[in-house]
Amino acid sequence: MAGRDIDVYFSVDIEADGPIPGPYSMLALGICVCGRFDGERFGTVDPDESTFYAELQPISDDYVEEAMAVAGLDRAELARQGETPVAAMTRAAEWIEEVAAGAHPVFVGWPAAYDWLFTHWYFIKYLGRDPFGYSSYVDMKSFYLARARLRLDDASPDFLPPELRSSRAHTHNALDDARQQGEFFARLFDWHRPA
Repeated sequence: MAGRDIDVYFSVDIEADGPIPGPYSMLALGICVCGRFDGERFGTVDPDESTFYAELQPISDDYVEEAMAVAGLDRAELARQGETPVAAMTRAAEWIEEVAAGAHPVFVGWPAAYDWLFTHWYFIKYLGRDPFGYSSYVDMKSFYLARARLRLDDASPDFLPPELRSSRAHTHNALDDARQQGEFFARLFDWHRPA
């Protein structure tokens, strides 16, 4: 199989200074390739093998203190040294398309809603298109919930079985966290809850 018959999974994580894009800013974007699937075989990709990272200039003066504390980034420094959103999103789209090489790029996140919301909004606003499209994403929380047959509130990264846990720490660096969840996704893809 070749081309669009293959899904290439991109683990994506962002750091932002508030709950929604527009009034608030995406400050960092981390992406790594974590797997390929041809409809029969899933192939794991080392999350260190192919990565993308950008720190972006804020797009507004508004921010939430708690979000800034989690992100651990300096807004003033990003205003001076960060990439413009146009430059960062152009570079990200070009990288995704080059790595996918004609295959179908699929966005992967935990939970996908937050990271996808910011990423999609930034791609549309600053590039005019999203290389993932409107519906090519996998929410790992929902994926895990269905595989593990859990209630929503019980599907938490804190309670993952040992065989699914990543060896990586959750650092709130967008690329570190994309790698961590990429490792988890690769383990989850073929996992079935023990009887």
